Amino acid sequence: SFFWFRVVLSAAVLCFSLAVTLEGLFTGNTTMWDGVPNAVAVILFFLLMSVVGLLEGMQIAFFAVAKLKKSERGRAPFALKTCELLFR
Repeated sequence: SFFWFRVVLSAAVLCFSLAVTLEGLFTGNTTMWDGVPNAVAVILFFLLMSVVGLLEGMQIAFFAVAKLKKSERGRAPFALKTCELLFR
């Protein structure tokens, strides 16, 4: 079906882009500072991509919480402090 075609196409594009990026990082074809080993560049890449993923997830969660009433936001102290900062 069309859904699975899109899934396979997306996975193929993701794998290709990851392969090209890793090839560039391992061969040093980047604008990384001189003296930084290629392995460190790969580790930095995955570290920064993880941070971006966490920020994207937080953004989705914040939009979901925005639809809740104040009484439905829970009682956890950290969650309440986060909501206080978000919804001033």
